[in-house]
Amino acid sequence: MVLQDILWLLLPVAAASGWYAAKRNARMTEVPRNDYTPAYFKGLNFLLNEQPDKAIDVFVQMLEVDSETVETHLALGNLFRRRGEVDRAIRIHQNLIARPTLNRGHRAQALLELGQDYMRAGLFDRAENLFNELDEMKSHQEPALQNLLIIYQQEKDWEKCLQVASRLGQISGRSLKLERAHYYCELAEEAELSGDRAQTMHYLKNAQACDADCVRATLIKGKLEVGDGACASAIETLEKVERQDAEYLPEVLPMLLECYRQTGNREDLSLFLRQLYQRNHGIDPALALTDMIQADEGEAAAVEFLSAYLQKYPDIEGMDRLIALGVKEMEGSAADMLQLLRQLLKKLLAGRPGYQCTHCGFMAKTLHWQCPGCKTWSRIKPVHGSSQI
Repeated sequence: MVLQDILWLLLPVAAASGWYAAKRNARMTEVPRNDYTPAYFKGLNFLLNEQPDKAIDVFVQMLEVDSETVETHLALGNLFRRRGEVDRAIRIHQNLIARPTLNRGHRAQALLELGQDYMRAGLFDRAENLFNELDEMKSHQEPALQNLLIIYQQEKDWEKCLQVASRLGQISGRSLKLERAHYYCELAEEAELSGDRAQTMHYLKNAQACDADCVRATLIKGKLEVGDGACASAIETLEKVERQDAEYLPEVLPMLLECYRQTGNREDLSLFLRQLYQRNHGIDPALALTDMIQADEGEAAAVEFLSAYLQKYPDIEGMDRLIALGVKEMEGSAADMLQLLRQLLKKLLAGRPGYQCTHCGFMAKTLHWQCPGCKTWSRIKPVHGSSQI
């Protein structure tokens, strides 16, 4: 940090010190007016000699901790933390807590601030202890529990996440059904990896009880049924995704198509695709229906259908498929040109992120149920349409 930044940062402390000294002078006329002047100039001297830590010690000592100055200490520590100088924030908040004259309210506020300092420094065990202490004190419970939830999510301790979410819901009045459903899904995936199918299904049932529209729970259950070869059950399960959140259709459509093919009932598959397309005009149902039309009616009919679709809903993936259909009818330089165009389109498609968070805009190549950027759940969705190229 440059000297000018330090000076601006400590200006509120110096101002508060002057105010506090003036107030004490007004109450205690026997104390000289310039009682704090030597210390003040000593602190400035440290700053000018680029010794900010010593300067901070001087200015903090100038502010005697009592009910009139504690807010200045808290503000200074908070300012240091926001600027990324966590060590200095910790020193100030620890200094506050060590004062025996601190009242209960100010102590609780200092504990909360110190816990946030520890979190910022990555000292999760220390932060956890402070937030649990606040919860037991029934002081600043909501922010303390919210921070505990962040810590346990970071540590992937999903059982504790469920416990804290339950308490936080009681205090805040929020259901937290979305978060709780994902915690159960996390436990389900862990149980599935360990080979405990009964426990896996138990957690999935709890997830769906928390949130009936939990796409993740439906997907996990559907994948298990596909793996077991239970195509009829998998179809029934995976078709729920469209009703829960149609934006996740690209995640289930390949599995659904495979299950329909394995059942051997082509009429059901054709009916499913046509009805799905009528309800949802996304590129994935359109391309699946294009393949069906090509197999049943020929390439000319597939080209006609896809061309009409792209005129209404332009999409680069659809263009690539249309060129692939048309290049078979071409020869010579025209075919070479179309092949070159396909190569360019594939490069565009390869550089396109497959998923994007609707909350913060984070882009990813794979699906994350919790956004790595903003830490929200179920906000990363498959990318659709030409606008995302």
